[in-house]
Formats: sequence, structure tokens, C-alpha cells
Amino acid sequence: MSKLSTTVKALINAGHARPGYTRASAQVQPALAEFARDAKEKKVGLPAWVTMSTAVSATLNCPEAMTSIFQLANLTAPSTRNPVQNAELVREVGLKCISFNGIPRSINCLNAFYSSLPPDVASSLSTQPTREYTLQNLEARKKTGLALWDSVYLGFERKLLDKLAQSHPDLPVHILNGHYGSLLSDPEDKKTGAKVGRVLTSLVAIACLRAQTGVGPQVVSHIFGLRKAYENGDARAAGEEEVEGGEWLAGEEGNVWMLERVDELVRIIGGGEGTSFAPGVRAKL
Repeated sequence: MSKLSTTVKALINAGHARPGYTRASAQVQPALAEFARDAKEKKVGLPAWVTMSTAVSATLNCPEAMTSIFQLANLTAPSTRNPVQNAELVREVGLKCISFNGIPRSINCLNAFYSSLPPDVASSLSTQPTREYTLQNLEARKKTGLALWDSVYLGFERKLLDKLAQSHPDLPVHILNGHYGSLLSDPEDKKTGAKVGRVLTSLVAIACLRAQTGVGPQVVSHIFGLRKAYENGDARAAGEEEVEGGEWLAGEEGNVWMLERVDELVRIIGGGEGTSFAPGVRAKL
């Protein structure tokens, strides 16, 4: 196999192309701590604020922030949650971010996050995959994915699928089977790792999409999706874990708080330059 020339390697790794992940400044840890304190005052529980802040960190390609979130979670509720549970939650959120951010950022962040974990925690994480498709579970997984789609987009669910199909006939096929069925919905028989259920999955979507910028209509859709989780009872369906503060987040005041908090984390993690999701290649100085 041919090797990359010095010129090609230099271009790939040029500073103006921002080839590496976002480094966490000294302001990130205090900002996350303030987010956690404010969440506690608003009676928003650890799973919710960890989910939102992790999704923002993944979107901004900042695994160091994810490590800070893990460490902060361990200090916040040591009597009710252990470090392995917190690490499992962070990496499950990081996995679900694929549906909104694409694969590369989740690979970057999950790899770096795993490497940052204490050896005893890393060695205790689940190692069994839970989302393999088999002949036995294929139809059930597709049905579960469609049910999640219907829950999020209730009232517009079929109309939206038809519109997506006009754009490309395989677009709804991939979204339903590749994301809602295989990733965003949780396998019914999931027994290992963390479970990021109906409400937390909406928080992943909102935080990722808000942090990206440029996708306002999708932010609107998932804000409504979070509200519908409570309005239609899906947040309390069989198998769903109660999310402390979730119902408040689904209301007007909670929506405002959530969006403003995500914006603040983007500002701090992004060093005041906003999102790193697709800023374009900067001009050489």
C-alpha cells in the first residue's frame, strides 16, 4: 500500500482544518459544576443533566468534557449511583449521539472517554452487544423503532414519512431501521449497560441538535417529541424508568432552561467561538 506524502499529511493535520478533538479549557469544569448545581435546584436529576451535557460534549467533539461529567456525577450522588453506572450512562448517550451527529464524533469521544476511565471502572463495563439483528428479533426491532417514531412525531408521523420518501425513497427506510429501530429505541431484552429510555433519548436529540446549530426545525420536532412523551403517557409506559425533572423539562419553563443551558455549555466548551460541528475550514493566518 502506498504511503501518504508529507504534503498530504501536513494538509490533513493543518491547524486551520481543526483535525483533532476540542480541548477542554479551564472554564469547562466550573461550567459543568454550575450546570449540575442548577439542575439540582430545579429538581432535575443526575441522569437528565448527565445526558444533556454529555450530548453537548459529543457534539462539540470534546471527550475531556465527558470525562469531567463522569467525575462530577461520581461526586454528586455517590450513595445512589456508582462510577460504573455513570460511565455506562455517558457512553450509552455517546452511542445514541450517532443518530444526530454521525459516527466519527462518537468514535472520537467514546475512544478517548474509555481511555480516561480508572482501570477498575473500565474493566467493569459491559462487553456484550445488545443491538445485534437476528432472524428472530428483526421484526420486533423494526416494530419498536416505528413505535418510537410514532411517539415522537404523533399527529404527523405518517405524513412526515411520506415527505421524507419524496426526498429519497430510502430516507425513511434508513431513519427507521438504521436509527430508530437499531439505536434510538432500546432493545426489550437489554440486560447490560445503561438504558437511555424514551425521555432521555429526547434530551439527547435536543441537546445534540441545539449544539450543532443550523437545524432549528429538528430542534422544534424533538422539543415537541419530549412534550408528547408526557402528554401521551409514553414516559410512564411499562419498562420506562422515571426521569427526575423530566416532566418539568417538557414544559415551557423547562424548555427555556434546557435551551439556555445547552447554549451556555456550547459557549464555554467552544471557547466563545460557538459550535465546532461544521464551522468550515478556517483561512490560513
